[in-house]
Amino acid sequence: MTARAPSGDLTVGAALPERRFGPQTRTDIVRYQGASGDFNPIHHDDEFARSAGMPGVFSVGMLQAGYLGTYCVDLFGAHSVRRLSVRFAEQVWPGDELVCRGVVTELGRTAELDLTITRADGGVAVSASATVVLDTPADDEGTTP
Repeated sequence: MTARAPSGDLTVGAALPERRFGPQTRTDIVRYQGASGDFNPIHHDDEFARSAGMPGVFSVGMLQAGYLGTYCVDLFGAHSVRRLSVRFAEQVWPGDELVCRGVVTELGRTAELDLTITRADGGVAVSASATVVLDTPADDEGTTP
């Protein structure tokens, strides 16, 4: 878990601490499929993925969206996250190491954030924006109201 971002120290343009996930495994992908109910075989069956024109299985995009949600919760607390909007740009493959990064773009009672997940080779897999409310009570249990 990363340290919480101190809201009093945030400024527009400030980079948030990075958070790493991975390397991604087939097990990560299949576990997410089980939790989400998304059993599209393109994510766990190499033969099916190749028949669809892919070199092999790749991760479920919403797993990466979940990583960005976790990133925001770890930095600001679950009660703070108000919006997360994602855009999937590249596949994430088994073996990929992912880095979540964020930049503060607007600041007031809330902070607007631009977020990315980059793959180890530098490709941006997911870009996102988020809104977090600043100075909400600490949430040690990871639950939302």
